[in-house]
Amino acid sequence: MATVKIVEQARALLEAHGDKAEAEVAQKAAAMKQAGQQDEAEQWEKVRRAIHELRSGHVS
Repeated sequence: MATVKIVEQARALLEAHGDKAEAEVAQKAAAMKQAGQQDEAEQWEKVRRAIHELRSGHVS
């Protein structure tokens, strides 16, 4: 997934779920990893990091 799409998805999730977005995405990434879906888990982890950066003010 392109970086722009990751940031767009992160913003949408942050807007929809607020402070819970990062934790919810982390749980989804963990579930994907546990299910053996490594590629999907990595994508969700990228979204989680983008949410974290958005909340920290590091992404514009």
